[in-house]
Amino acid sequence: MSPQSPALRILTAALAVGCTLGVMHIVCVMGFRVPFDPNEGWNAYFAQSVLATGSPYPPANSLMIDNYPPLSFYLVAALSGLTGDAIVAGRIVALAALFAVALGIETVARRMGCTRLEALFAALLFTGGLMLTTDYAGMDDPQLLGHAIAMGGLLLVLRERRTSRLMVAAASLFVLAFFVKHNLVVLPVALAAWLLLADRRHAVTFIVSELIFVGVGLGLFKQVYGMSLLGQIASARTYALANVWSGIAQWLPWGAALVVGASLLFLVARRDRHAMLCVIYATIAIVAGAYFLGGAGVDANALFDADIALALCAGLLLNRLQFSVPQSAAALLFAVPLAIGIWSLDAPWCTSDYWFHPMADERRAAAGEIASIRAARGPVLCEMLSLCYWAGKPAEVDVFNIEQAYLTDARSDAGLAGLIKQKHFALIQFEQMTPFPLTPSIHRALLSNYRIVPTDDDRVLLAPR
Repeated sequence: MSPQSPALRILTAALAVGCTLGVMHIVCVMGFRVPFDPNEGWNAYFAQSVLATGSPYPPANSLMIDNYPPLSFYLVAALSGLTGDAIVAGRIVALAALFAVALGIETVARRMGCTRLEALFAALLFTGGLMLTTDYAGMDDPQLLGHAIAMGGLLLVLRERRTSRLMVAAASLFVLAFFVKHNLVVLPVALAAWLLLADRRHAVTFIVSELIFVGVGLGLFKQVYGMSLLGQIASARTYALANVWSGIAQWLPWGAALVVGASLLFLVARRDRHAMLCVIYATIAIVAGAYFLGGAGVDANALFDADIALALCAGLLLNRLQFSVPQSAAALLFAVPLAIGIWSLDAPWCTSDYWFHPMADERRAAAGEIASIRAARGPVLCEMLSLCYWAGKPAEVDVFNIEQAYLTDARSDAGLAGLIKQKHFALIQFEQMTPFPLTPSIHRALLSNYRIVPTDDDRVLLAPR
């Protein structure tokens, strides 16, 4: 058993307190009708579509575009029957999934030989980083749900007495995770590479099972929905290296110290099979995440696999160091990104209003916007779809994905520009006018036919002239 340094104990305790406070705040605001992210309303409408039509996928000519796999929408739709609100249901699922991922990291680290304290530190490091650097904790989005399912597959592969049946079961969980969120391909690829090095017989079973389950799943999807899932998720999207650099630059203040930790783990434990799995996982996750970041609109979730892998590397490094002093130095290394994250927080977390009157201004502004949208006599175009969802309006336009279709010439903007010229929408909501989220021709049509309605928030509402 590795020594447990005082620095590690203190840092783990501080992380536990911070994560507990973060969860308390998330639970307090979970039911608020305040948009946390543009994805929330988008996900809610497709969950609502499951209840209304049995399918989350709109017609091909719709101005709404669903480029996600289907499973999360059915789960959220079922839970929304209890909550009465698909966004709140999705937030509950996301928070529960975060707990499941953290528990998975802790269990995996223990299975790899870490002590309870080291495994707990790895789980809290991931959780704290997610809360400090993203808004995905308790946000209506399927990313964490997919990771939670994938962690189950990892645990099966790591069973000491590996069997073909376990490999088949693990493969099924990874394919299930893929049908929740399509970017969850990194961990099964890393495990396949590791198994080819460590256990070739079971690697073949795992890989073949994955391919069979994916093929069956794609076939069932086409049979049920009458379309190709791969074609659906490969919707039009621009790609730019500038997005890669900016995404990595935003992640590095958090990830740099953890990458150093993974490099140290490789140096001190390169003959350790579990350490090499974590290093392989981290390497593939960083490369794949950087590639994913090049797509327009891709968020920090592209690097969640990297965050999980690096948290596991941190736990294993602390365990594989043989003396208290090096372990203390490593613990202090991992404290650096936590300090940077706390320093960089936009939210006024040290004020009393943050805890006793959370999001008071945001709730007031959103309530006014929802009331205005609800009162509009006719269809409403919302860039922030959650506002229209809470106002009881049907979804009209997926602004981001439609913009991408226009920019890549996959669709013509003439149809939407024509609707605006006809003053089809009783009200239009944009997050901002500069830069304008759609094409110049739509911008010209909007300025000629709509006027800005004064509001108490930074969002823009426009009504027909």
